[in-house]
Amino acid sequence: MAYHYDTVKLEKGMYAESGRSFTQVLEAADPSEQYRGTALEGMDAYQRQLKRFDIKVKGACSDVVEKFFHTTESAVLFPEFVSRAVRQGMEEENILPAITAAVTHFNGQDYRSIASVPSDEDKTLQVVAEGAALPETQVKVQTNLVQLHKRGRLLVASYEAIRFQRLDLFAVTLRQIGAHIARMHLSDAIGVIRNGDGNENPAAAFKVGTKPIGGTAGTLSYDAILDFWAQFDPYEMNTMLVSSDIMLAMAKLDEFQNPLTGLNFQGTGTLTTPLGAKLLRTSAMPSGTMIGLDKNYALEMITGGEVQVEYDKLIDRQLQRAAITSISGFAKLYQDASKVLTLK
Repeated sequence: MAYHYDTVKLEKGMYAESGRSFTQVLEAADPSEQYRGTALEGMDAYQRQLKRFDIKVKGACSDVVEKFFHTTESAVLFPEFVSRAVRQGMEEENILPAITAAVTHFNGQDYRSIASVPSDEDKTLQVVAEGAALPETQVKVQTNLVQLHKRGRLLVASYEAIRFQRLDLFAVTLRQIGAHIARMHLSDAIGVIRNGDGNENPAAAFKVGTKPIGGTAGTLSYDAILDFWAQFDPYEMNTMLVSSDIMLAMAKLDEFQNPLTGLNFQGTGTLTTPLGAKLLRTSAMPSGTMIGLDKNYALEMITGGEVQVEYDKLIDRQLQRAAITSISGFAKLYQDASKVLTLK
């Protein structure tokens, strides 16, 4: 069978096509479907281009950065390598998928989410008599816009400084940049959960030792956690975001030290809760604070596309200074689906 990936014309303008990523442009020129049943099945269009120019990006025998710049066409592949490594860093141990109910891809500056604020009567479906009108649930566009934040890093390195560095090692630095960007997006999400998205919808805040939460201020107890859990009806507190000190205090509670919980924590590093909620620790949480939420209804993530890199500088100037950015924002869906508990 004749392969076509080695005849694709590569140029930096492929990064500038509106509404399509570099990989999508490559896939249109060299569809993966035509490689089914061949030795190249399972590769995407970008991976086939790496094979075309014999560039190995992983493993102990990975090539050096200089390999990308042997030809004008192979240099076009370098920004996508940077983007993929950064995305991998963002995805590693990223807990945003565990706290977002929906992800919206949006290309623009002004985004308005929708909201439905049901009353207690709306939450119960009453018997409707024959011929009577059905009760209504209103869904409205939010009054204020959701703010999208650009997070990123400036990658500064001369071509001479990195030309002989192995791609596998260079990717570690790029993954770390991705991890930092993901942490800042998580910090934005926590801020929206706690303070709202600008539409007067902050999460209800509770304090240990202040009704309806029992216990003593400054001290975490299992009774206080139960009281907090009880505030979520009719939602389900299935996810908990906690700071490191709260995680440590939980691990010391007798109720969290049953044999099954202990075995799971020692074997996987994941501490399960007797309440069945998924426990997520993050340094983005303020000390002495936990957030409980129903991940199915609490938060919407709005993303402004994939990771963006300054491809001109990466291709023409062989790195030097290039911005790596990611745009996202968050909107509250149902205000009562997330709540905050502080020790004092």
